[in-house]
Amino acid sequence: MKKTSTSPAAFPKAEIGREMKGADAVVECLIREGVDVIFAYPGGASQELHQSLARTDKIRTILPRHEQGGSFAAEGYSRVTGKVGVCMATSGPGATNLVSAIADAFMDSIPLVAITGQVFSKYIGKMAFQETDFYGMTLPIVKHSYLVMDVTELPRIFKEAFYLARSGRPGPVVIDIPKDVQQAKFQPVFPAAVEFRSTYATATQHATDDQLKHVLALIADAKRPVLYAGGGIISAEAHQELKAFAEKTNVPVATTLMGLGGFPETHPLSMQWFGMHGSAYGNWAVDQSDLLLCFGARFDDRITGDTNKFAAGAKIVHIDIDASEHNKNVKRILLPITSDIKYALTRLNEIAAAHKFSPPDTKVWHAQIATWKKETPFRYEKSKHIVPQEAVKVLYELTKGDAIIVTGVGQHQMWAAQFYRFDEPRRYISSLGLGAMGFGYPAALGAKVARPDKQVIDIDGDGSFMMNIQELATAHIEKIAAKAMILNNQHLGMVVQWEDRFYGSVRGNTILGDESNVGSPDNLGGLYPDFVKIADGFGVKGRRVHQKSELRAAIQEMLDHDGPYVLDVIVPYTEHVLPMIPAGKTVKDMILK
Repeated sequence: MKKTSTSPAAFPKAEIGREMKGADAVVECLIREGVDVIFAYPGGASQELHQSLARTDKIRTILPRHEQGGSFAAEGYSRVTGKVGVCMATSGPGATNLVSAIADAFMDSIPLVAITGQVFSKYIGKMAFQETDFYGMTLPIVKHSYLVMDVTELPRIFKEAFYLARSGRPGPVVIDIPKDVQQAKFQPVFPAAVEFRSTYATATQHATDDQLKHVLALIADAKRPVLYAGGGIISAEAHQELKAFAEKTNVPVATTLMGLGGFPETHPLSMQWFGMHGSAYGNWAVDQSDLLLCFGARFDDRITGDTNKFAAGAKIVHIDIDASEHNKNVKRILLPITSDIKYALTRLNEIAAAHKFSPPDTKVWHAQIATWKKETPFRYEKSKHIVPQEAVKVLYELTKGDAIIVTGVGQHQMWAAQFYRFDEPRRYISSLGLGAMGFGYPAALGAKVARPDKQVIDIDGDGSFMMNIQELATAHIEKIAAKAMILNNQHLGMVVQWEDRFYGSVRGNTILGDESNVGSPDNLGGLYPDFVKIADGFGVKGRRVHQKSELRAAIQEMLDHDGPYVLDVIVPYTEHVLPMIPAGKTVKDMILK
């Protein structure tokens, strides 16, 4: 990356600011980038930055109760808005507590800027109090890292950082700032634009018309085409173009979990999502396709299973903005195209219209998919108890699908995706590539801050919710009305499911309560902990429900409450997420019951 001069002559369109401290320049840079909220926990090495934030009314500073909570909240904000989320922590342990969210943003391509205080420059490398090499530590999980050693570089670095975080394939950027740099006074030069040595850093890749005509020709010859859409559709704001293209070509669509809502799930062409716990019909359609159009997705192992047998009879087209993803996991891509997916879909629609494209005759294919849908929908067995799938289904009915659903990680995460239908993008917010437990409630706080006009509900498990339960304090003090519906089975449910399926039901530290008195819908006295009492201690309204007859009213009470709320839904631990394709296996190994 090019080092640029910070003199006004180097930036002909730059603005010269008044003399100020480095910390004040950081805040001014954030304001110039349109940042309206930052999730930040103070400490010795970041105190100057907090003092500067305290002097502005243009940025809302939200104090999480743990740095990880703040960084997950910044992610939730970003995932809902598409804007760059911003979090901040002090040096050493404060900074290291951001690592999970930075890795999560890297895996799921979420734009995030993480600002960290650092010890005085003269102490770097000398094992000073609360020193870590955060720059080096985060290199494998960021798009770029900065260690700012010259205060005059702050405006350029922040301009570059925000550009890098949101451009191309989005991702996280770290800016590590020593305390003496924060304290140093200078006259900042704020550049109007970024400047890199290589134009590749700023150029947007576009598919050629010849490549796109080839795609249309392949569709015209296909008998069993499938469109496989990922999170890139949402990142690029290309969901409308995708819908128009699918309707024009009459190609059925299966999304990834990252792509949920990128294509409306109630649309006749939707096969919902596929993969390890996705729809049986989506998995079968991909497996038996003769043409697979992969748009904005990366052939994750939870999607492909055994890559050598994935869509084995299909010609594969892969359009992605990141060329490194082509032939990385599935190594037989017929037509790899590096392109912004919104541009590619826009041009595909224009070319199809100009050439009066006619969809191929796929009546037999659509009839087969319709049969699969009818025979193998997402389903669950009725019980005398509330089962978790039923709780999600009732929530969907009561919200009429018009809510932002955030999840932790585990069985509840999959049931939320299976039984809540998503017709719009940025409505299913979850840690998917990294699978970070504890993501749900803090991310829901960030999502609610971003969209106070929407119901935001964290569908969580008791294990995942416990990991960042302290953020109930943030919700109460900051008056953030994010709700939590805990599907409480007293176990680490997904790990228990694997124990049941592959380890002879031997429990390897997967019971969360007292093993001698495990709580359940039939043993309320053994429930541990009492989430309603904990919520009350934080000043948050809570309710426990275990009877089916009370479920609908309890969920409605949660939705009607005007503040944060914890609904503890007691469910049996014996439920499994189905379908299930075991790791590394194929569609032929799918478990349906």
